[in-house]
Amino acid sequence: MAYQDAIVALADPTRRVIIEKLRRGPLPVGAIAAGMDVSRPAVSQHLRVLSDAGLLDVKPEGNRRLYAIAPDGVDELRRYLDTLWDDALAAFARAAEEKAKGNAK
Repeated sequence: MAYQDAIVALADPTRRVIIEKLRRGPLPVGAIAAGMDVSRPAVSQHLRVLSDAGLLDVKPEGNRRLYAIAPDGVDELRRYLDTLWDDALAAFARAAEEKAKGNAK
């Protein structure tokens, strides 16, 4: 999975709600769809997008499937976001050093 796929998948607010529900542990589609403003088939489509992006693991259990957050997919996204944070901190440090040099004169 590329982190770009995860970002695109998480751009949809319904998919973010699904991820929030799954933070507590694996769930079948019926439990995920419960209380949502979209139909169960629509939830299934969103689950497919999240799975294709590498953000969900799907495990067959009897006649249903359990969906869970995929640690590897989330880790790849986290590593990418960490690089953005590292870049921002480095830029902040450079700006602070330049400002300190300007004040020292």
